Amino acid sequence: MMSSATRPAPRKQENAFVSIFFNILFPVVVLNQLTKRLGDNGPTVALVAALLLPIGYAAWDYWTRRHKNYVSLLGVINILFTGGLALFQLEGLWFAVKEAAFPLILGLGVIGSTFTTKPLMKVITYNLQVLDMNKVETKLRESQREQAFERHLRLSTHLFAASFFISSILNFVLAARIFTAIDPSLPELERSALLNEQIAQMTWMGFVVIALPLMGFSMLIMWHLLAGIRRLTGLPMAEIIPTETR
Repeated sequence: MMSSATRPAPRKQENAFVSIFFNILFPVVVLNQLTKRLGDNGPTVALVAALLLPIGYAAWDYWTRRHKNYVSLLGVINILFTGGLALFQLEGLWFAVKEAAFPLILGLGVIGSTFTTKPLMKVITYNLQVLDMNKVETKLRESQREQAFERHLRLSTHLFAASFFISSILNFVLAARIFTAIDPSLPELERSALLNEQIAQMTWMGFVVIALPLMGFSMLIMWHLLAGIRRLTGLPMAEIIPTETR
């Protein structure tokens, strides 16, 4: 085992409340308030400002933690697509397809990893610094359960992929209800303002209705993963996740 002198310093964790503020709450407020207060250019300025906030946060997070935040990166890509659709004045079904496409692509990528030697949950398990994988591997070898462990990792990966497919379906249904057709006879300013309202509504409702339940589902998957490790190794959770540096 690594001594405390040679063990790498723990990586600074992202502040979840700050992330929610800059990625969800602040953009919603900007879209709802600036749109109405900046005259003819209000909708466009509000949209650009709302898009820049999460992008700026992702850059700041990388600069301060010196760690690639892939969740933020995917969020930025999603935001850029949202902004592109809005600036090109596309609406309705386009947004529903976009909202469904991202989790669908991620789910397919996760499923694809099960056909390699490193399914995603194996990568996650071996990169979680809190797990004592040296002890886990020793116990698996002693009980000759390496193959059973590999099957457990693949099953956990399939469950994780299922969460993205569920998100894709829920995103499409919610977006199809929110991004309704806007009357083409309305003035361009009013059309842009209505689209901003729809984007703001999708931002907060997507988090409350979809993201929060899926976070709970992800926690259940992690519990399933750890419970399987405990069952296959016979180790108590305190040894799988040691609380003290040995």
